[in-house]
Amino acid sequence: MSGKILHSIKIKLYPSHLTNNDNDFLARVDPERTLCTRDVCVAAVTRGGADATPEVMEKNVNDFLKEMAYQLCNGFSVNTGYFYVSASVRGVFKGDMDTFDPERHLVYFQFRQGPQLRQESKNIRVETMGVADTGSQIFEVIDVRTGSVNDLVTPGFNLRIRGYRLKIVGEHPEVGLRFVNIDNGDVIPVDDIDIVTNRPSELIILTPRLPEGAYKLELVTQFSGNTSILLKNPKKAQFDGVLTVR
Repeated sequence: MSGKILHSIKIKLYPSHLTNNDNDFLARVDPERTLCTRDVCVAAVTRGGADATPEVMEKNVNDFLKEMAYQLCNGFSVNTGYFYVSASVRGVFKGDMDTFDPERHLVYFQFRQGPQLRQESKNIRVETMGVADTGSQIFEVIDVRTGSVNDLVTPGFNLRIRGYRLKIVGEHPEVGLRFVNIDNGDVIPVDDIDIVTNRPSELIILTPRLPEGAYKLELVTQFSGNTSILLKNPKKAQFDGVLTVR
C-alpha cells in the first residue's frame, strides 16, 4: 500500500458459497452509517475547513446535482474526477426499425469511480473484524425486467434476491420481506402470495407497487438452516445497498 493512511474502514468475513472450500470467506464492508448531503457539508466545514457555511455549501451541492441530472437527461456524460456518470438504455429492440418503448426499455444511469477516488482509496486502512454472525444475508438484488443489479427495481415485476439463509419461515409477526423508504420511513411489505420462490439461497418476488424513491430491503425470518427447527427469536437481514424506484 502506498501513500499516507488517512482513512479506515471495517470489514466482516462471511462464508463464501461461490466455492467448494469451507475455509473460503468473502469480505463485506461494515458501514458506520449513511451520510446525507447535509452531513457531508457539515463535515467539510468542521473537519475539512471549507470556506463556506454548511447551509451555503449544501445549497451549492444541490444546485450542482440538479443541473448534473438535467444535463445527463440530455445525453451528456459527466466526469467529476471522483466519479463518471452516463446514461444507458436497457431492453431488447426488435429489429432495426424498432423504437423506444417505456414498457420494454429503460433509461438508467451508470456511475463509475474516477481517478481521484481511486487514488484516495490507496490511503485506506482496512480492519478485519472477524467472522460475522452468519444469520441471513442478502448478497445481490437483480431486477428481472431491466437486468439492473443492486440498483433499480421495477414495481409490478419480478425481483431476484440472492444470499444466505433467506428462506422466509415462521409465525412471528415480524417475519417477512419489506421495503423501507429511506426518506420518510414508510414500510411497504411484500405479500406472502407475491413470494414466487422461497429458498435458502434465493427468493423471487413480485415487487410491490412502490412509489418513486430510494429504499432499503429488509428480511426477517426464523429459518435456522434446518427446515424442521425454527429460531425462537427471528433474525433480521438488511441489504447494504440502496434500491431505487423511478
